Amino acid sequence: MKFEFQDKKIGSLFAFTDDIKTNENRFSVNEGNITILWNRNNTVAELEVDGLRVHLLPNQLMTTTYLQKISYENSNLPLTAFLFNREFYCISDHDSEVSCNGILFFGTQDLPIVTIPKEQERKFNTLYEVFEDEFTTPDKIQGDMLQMLLKRLIIICTRLAKEQLIVKKLDNEQIDVVRKFNVLVDTHYKTKRKVSDYADLLFKSPKTLSNLFALYNQKSPQQIILERLALEAKRLIRFTDKQNQEIAYELGFNDPAHFSRFFKKMTSLSPTDYRESKAVSA
Repeated sequence: MKFEFQDKKIGSLFAFTDDIKTNENRFSVNEGNITILWNRNNTVAELEVDGLRVHLLPNQLMTTTYLQKISYENSNLPLTAFLFNREFYCISDHDSEVSCNGILFFGTQDLPIVTIPKEQERKFNTLYEVFEDEFTTPDKIQGDMLQMLLKRLIIICTRLAKEQLIVKKLDNEQIDVVRKFNVLVDTHYKTKRKVSDYADLLFKSPKTLSNLFALYNQKSPQQIILERLALEAKRLIRFTDKQNQEIAYELGFNDPAHFSRFFKKMTSLSPTDYRESKAVSA
């Protein structure tokens, strides 16, 4: 089963399928999409994100963005997926928590995975059926209806994410600072490497950020910045034909040797060794 809504005038896409492995390249727009994956099976589903194996338990949802490389090659079960691009959802002004830069999307360096509680399974299954029904009603307001339904899905998932993924001791303002920091890192990691750079953008002191992240998780702001840079380096090495020197310059290193030292410090492998190890494993 595969449905899609597209507005060619603005390039918007919203799609819905019960088997993303089969249909991932069959939509009108296959690049720049944000995806909500849902394991509706009774057993664990497997996929790869940036080369790392991910196990999605029954009734778990995971969000991915176009920054990530997703592979369903080894997936043994069909996964339900909702796909949309910024033109479809972010053309409207949404509350920051449920926008494309919200908690579920770009809001953390870790993969956001939420579990549907037993008492909410009926709510999600009903919403699934409403999506199916709406795709069979191609009238002039179909796009508006689908956008409303998508926002409802994101709100419900965001509430679960706040309960399950964020420590209780943080208030809403602190959560928003964490979210905005991660969004800024995703935007500026190639040119801004210091915590003070992001502190300035957030109108906070570097110490305030460090103290906040000490409450939030074990990674420091500086570690998050460096890990984001290393992650992009690994993506470029594994998924492109670019040479190490090209990658170094693309990531803002003036000296390829400096890039090699950085990469080895972060991964324990040189860029060349990492490339060869992934080629062998493939």
